[in-house]
Amino acid sequence: MATNLKIDESLLNEALRLGGFSTKKDTVNQALKDFVNRQKQREILRYEGAFEEFDSYDYKKHRQ
Repeated sequence: MATNLKIDESLLNEALRLGGFSTKKDTVNQALKDFVNRQKQREILRYEGAFEEFDSYDYKKHRQ
């Protein structure tokens, strides 16, 4: 899908240099992947401490 975006050129060039990418497209795609992954991690962290722990559960018993 072709998209025209006005992107901060200096920021894009810095990301290109820091990431060691060869193209702007690779730089932007990696940045989008990193953003999506961070958002998913934040979503998972919202559940931290939300589940009841069972002291009597023996996880070793269910290993094969």
